[in-house]
Amino acid sequence: MSTDKVWVGTGLVDAGVPHLSVFDHGFTVGDGVFEAVKAIGGRPFALTRHLQRLARSAAGLGLPTVDVDAVRHAVTETLLANDVPPLARIRITYTAGVAPLGSERGDHGPTLVVAVGATRPHADSTAIATVPWPRNERGALAGIKSTSYAENAKALERALRAGASEAVFADTTGRLCEGTGSNVFVVRDGRVLTPTLDTGCLAGVTRALVLQWVPGAEETDLPLEVLQDSDEIFLTSTLRDVQGVHRVDDRELPAPGPVTKDVMAVFAERSAAEHDPL
Repeated sequence: MSTDKVWVGTGLVDAGVPHLSVFDHGFTVGDGVFEAVKAIGGRPFALTRHLQRLARSAAGLGLPTVDVDAVRHAVTETLLANDVPPLARIRITYTAGVAPLGSERGDHGPTLVVAVGATRPHADSTAIATVPWPRNERGALAGIKSTSYAENAKALERALRAGASEAVFADTTGRLCEGTGSNVFVVRDGRVLTPTLDTGCLAGVTRALVLQWVPGAEETDLPLEVLQDSDEIFLTSTLRDVQGVHRVDDRELPAPGPVTKDVMAVFAERSAAEHDPL
């Protein structure tokens, strides 16, 4: 698809014409938050949950309070203004706005941008690679979906060079944490387990729905080494939904495994029935 219109500030503008200031703090220092929302048949999935997390992230970063209703309106108008394919990605970005060149914030107010673009379904399974850099579970950005993504970009580039599509972090204590854009689940003796939010991992929307919809799925502290002896591993994210892992570093494993297939089926059924699950 070609994106004709994007939402910037308070209205729709032509996508091909520059509208953001080069002094926007989101551009100069990554001072902003964002959400990626899946649209199926032109309808955003789990938009309420995504907007709630956007508001939490903005509050956690000390940005002005998000007007959730205004953002929802911007999403609706952006979808209506574009020829949206059956499967699309909506990107909502909310920054500190125009500011001096440096870390200090300005007083111009926040910037809101909503854009939509095509995306593709993910394969049923993928490879992941662990990386040597830890997530800081005590850091200022822990659990915040910040636009400061250079750490993720560097880790993902390393994973891609290793033939994987996702990089996975431990936290500073060696606990399994998360991927660059996904949450990680493991299956051990039939139990579906994922790291706690205390590790600094993002409170993923798909992660939360799996914990809600899959009987017995639970959070617990797990060492990074659990990836080397778990029966099954799968990732969750907005665009992946539930995706099995067939290789972690040098370890091969069948994927998607039987428990993962059950989780995939439950998620597919429930998400098809509820486009905005609460």
